[in-house]
Amino acid sequence: MFSTDAWARNAPLYEAARTLPFNRELAAGTLPLPAFRHYMIQDAHYLVAFAQALALAAAKSDGPDDVVQFTTAATAAIEVERGLHTDFFRRFGVSAEEVRATPPTPVAHHYISFLLASGFREPLAVHLAAMLPCFWMYREIGLDIHAGAAADNPYRAWIDTYAGPEFSEAVDAMIAVTDRVAAEAGAAERAAMHAAFTRAAQLEWMFWDSAYREAGWPV
Repeated sequence: MFSTDAWARNAPLYEAARTLPFNRELAAGTLPLPAFRHYMIQDAHYLVAFAQALALAAAKSDGPDDVVQFTTAATAAIEVERGLHTDFFRRFGVSAEEVRATPPTPVAHHYISFLLASGFREPLAVHLAAMLPCFWMYREIGLDIHAGAAADNPYRAWIDTYAGPEFSEAVDAMIAVTDRVAAEAGAAERAAMHAAFTRAAQLEWMFWDSAYREAGWPV
């Protein structure tokens, strides 16, 4: 299956992301608060674009069940983004004015542009492959963080959101639909799917790394 092959090809990249300082220190409760605040703000920008990318997948789909799956996932992404504003931003001292005044960083801008471009320009199979690492890597790394985090971790409330069964079910559904669409793709399209999956996995790594370094626009 496409998903099994794609994960195996990118296993070293997943391991590199899992062991990034951001994720290790988040699990240990030692992540500097400015890095976490930086991450949350950029995640808010990203989630809106990810919802748009999912809506584009729905528009490209023929089957009504697929349309429902992607629009439901898009709605969930927006609900998470709103949850940042109503809960975690207040909890960790991020104001609405700060979010509005902070543009997407170069990495977030690149990732957002990549996903939306794939939605507008690529066939459905390639677009799904581009979105899959966000679902899959986020779940696996999140579960790893959740398993190692202490009860008194200052980021525990955030970490607990990684372990929800609803998100895990959504990840499994995304893997399944990507495999189903990939089964109908030709060799060239499957190669493009693998390229898109790897690029998105690289951008996942870069997103966490950029947040840890609080990287912005150099000029």
